[in-house]
Amino acid sequence: MTDYKTRSIDAAALKGLAHPSRLRLLELLEQHGEATATQLAALTGENTGATSYHLRQLEKYGFIEDVPGRGRGKERWWRAGSFSMDGDRFRRDPDTAQAAEMVLAQVVRQREADLTRWLEESRTTPRPWTEASVASSGRMRLTLQELADLVGEVSAVLDAYRRRARDRPADTPDTAHVAVNFDAFPFGVSEPDAGEADRPE
Repeated sequence: MTDYKTRSIDAAALKGLAHPSRLRLLELLEQHGEATATQLAALTGENTGATSYHLRQLEKYGFIEDVPGRGRGKERWWRAGSFSMDGDRFRRDPDTAQAAEMVLAQVVRQREADLTRWLEESRTTPRPWTEASVASSGRMRLTLQELADLVGEVSAVLDAYRRRARDRPADTPDTAHVAVNFDAFPFGVSEPDAGEADRPE
């Protein structure tokens, strides 16, 4: 089984990802699973040459990888990896702010699209799948350490399930692609701008 863990990306990888075509290809691999450049070109409307180029860039920066034991000749099957990024640090750095904003905006759009799609599909989804699913949000008052602990514990659970599913064949019976989005962030703890803090009363 492939050693698998969520990878934290650096500035170079962030800039390599911040391209509309690459974000779309990564999104399709996450949504639909393993695919070839030809299949992805058909889904995006781009030519295979352009799709292959962007896939190689995604591979270069570690966002996707070859599927072991699949493909014939020069045909390559790709699958998405998992990564995290320090969005706050990248957004505060003028050199990476634009790329970070682009990637984070796409993440938000994709999460909204996933939920909207689920609301539509759930009307006809077999009941055992809907009963096993959840779309939940909540508010709670936590300390900084409790928030950090919550994120760490949930992230560990998610990584465990990613490892379990990582090398499972795409045609395994009774499986489905599952979208898992987890957010945990505070409200009302913004610091004033430095200029405002220094401004006299």
